[in-house]
Amino acid sequence: MEKFKEFLKRKDIEISVKRYFIDALGAMAQGLFASLLIGTIVSTLGTQLGIEILVTVGNYAKAAVGPAMAIAIGFALKASPLVLFSLVAVGAAANELGGAGGPLAVLVVAIFAAEFGKMVSKETKIDIIVTPFVTIFIGVALSLWWAPAIGAAASTFGSAIMWATEQQPFVMGIVVSVIVGIALTLPISSAAICAALGLTGLAGGAAVAGCCAQMVGFAVLSFKENKWGGLFAQGIGTSMLQMGNIVKNPKIWLPAILTSAITGPIATCIFKMEMNGAAVSSGMGTCGLVGQIGVYTGWLNDIAAGTKTAITAMDWLGMLLICFILPGVLCFLFGLIFRKIGWIKENDLKLDL
Repeated sequence: MEKFKEFLKRKDIEISVKRYFIDALGAMAQGLFASLLIGTIVSTLGTQLGIEILVTVGNYAKAAVGPAMAIAIGFALKASPLVLFSLVAVGAAANELGGAGGPLAVLVVAIFAAEFGKMVSKETKIDIIVTPFVTIFIGVALSLWWAPAIGAAASTFGSAIMWATEQQPFVMGIVVSVIVGIALTLPISSAAICAALGLTGLAGGAAVAGCCAQMVGFAVLSFKENKWGGLFAQGIGTSMLQMGNIVKNPKIWLPAILTSAITGPIATCIFKMEMNGAAVSSGMGTCGLVGQIGVYTGWLNDIAAGTKTAITAMDWLGMLLICFILPGVLCFLFGLIFRKIGWIKENDLKLDL
């Protein structure tokens, strides 16, 4: 057993929650951004402007989503170049066979393929053959074996959440908004979670609300300490910057969480805001305005499908209130109360920017 542990250490194989569910999941989200997400934005822009080359570029980017996710995961697991390059085939297979739940299938399969590839990497004189063969064989074999079931399970779970949100928009609006918002600020990827579950529709709208509550909320809440730099870093960057401060004083998280519990049901019950663009956008909030672009793309998709006649003033009002105005106002007001009662003290929200 000791020799095996030494072997794993030498191969930099770390079996841990951090490595697989924080590092790998976060990297997978970046792979999604660099393929499906940017492809969706570019192709939508091309369609709206009538520029065919942008549509073509976007479609090719979207087609590379499986390999992009697998390579990103391999990079996070510190795979050697041969393993990394071999994950292209693995990602393509897992994503295709996983169907609607492809991202989760890619995450699971790519982790196994990368780690097995690392085990044999540079262990033989014919590494150029052995490493790619093992990585691809393990990855594709597991894709054939596991991916359909993983994808179906993820899709079923995501569909159940979306169905429940349609049936109980108030309660589920709170639940989805709060949970996805918390995931966005934690050092995991809310975007990858939403993509893995295929979270769209009304539930996707609640997820967007929760993420915006965290990002815009913290940006406004900490303006006193961090000024304009902090406003932009958190508002269009990530609220994850506050994680270190949250560990020191968890109470500073309450204003953003309470805000998400309010904006979520407002999104689902009053404005009926849906995310019918790429599911990954549901977990992005205001990061690069990707969440809002996703909502807008969804409107266009609905119009094209005939389920929506036009983008209304109510649609725009809902997006502005849910994504920007209410998160800032509510979180600011909660902050005033918590500062007054001493739950948030001077410099509790200070960032080293």
